[in-house]
Amino acid sequence: MRGTRTPAQEGVRRLRMSYEEFLAWSGEDTHAEWEDGEVIVFMPPKDRHQDLVRFLAVLMDLFVQFYRLGTVRFAPFEMKLGPDGPSREPDILFVAAEHAGRLTEERLEGPADLVVEVVSEESAARDRVTKFHEYQQAGVREYWVIDSRPGRHDAHFWVLEEGSYRPGHVDQNGLYRSAVLPGFWLRLQWLQAEQLPDTLACFAEIVGPDRLVEALQRLAARGPVGDSGANAETPPT
Repeated sequence: MRGTRTPAQEGVRRLRMSYEEFLAWSGEDTHAEWEDGEVIVFMPPKDRHQDLVRFLAVLMDLFVQFYRLGTVRFAPFEMKLGPDGPSREPDILFVAAEHAGRLTEERLEGPADLVVEVVSEESAARDRVTKFHEYQQAGVREYWVIDSRPGRHDAHFWVLEEGSYRPGHVDQNGLYRSAVLPGFWLRLQWLQAEQLPDTLACFAEIVGPDRLVEALQRLAARGPVGDSGANAETPPT
């Protein structure tokens, strides 16, 4: 049942249409999701939201490319959760190499292995409740909810075990280690800083500066043309 719209929802426009109508209506740059016969059209996000999405997307993509683990995509890119399921556009998604067959030119057919949603005022309930249950049911193996709202700046991590999400562990040093991306970790302090840190510096800290320099030297020696699968790095444990 839909109640009275709250002020936080005023930045969202809703349209009634079928999924087939949604596909015909939406374009490459449309930032909208479809659920239960309704399209949710999102307004442009605020700077902090964009900054967090860019920071995390670039950091994850660098790591995934470095270790050739799969594919990172960010909104607007459709994730269709099953034939009769909703169509979502996560802020960031990761698809492991072994599930590359789920990716088409238009969308991801089925669940991502890891989804990141950056919370804004209008998306809080949807990200924390609606999508939590949808992603759990669809089999998204890891789900991060990063709050970009002023004064919040917290993060919650969920890992799928036997069909249900359990909270991911943040250690005493404020580090969260991904269950799906082996060797990848986040320092919560990075996400809470008023000015986000340099992405390349964070990537070097995760990988290890010596290992990063050695890998870049090998790439430079090999040149831009060659077997992209050769000498792949092994993620740290």
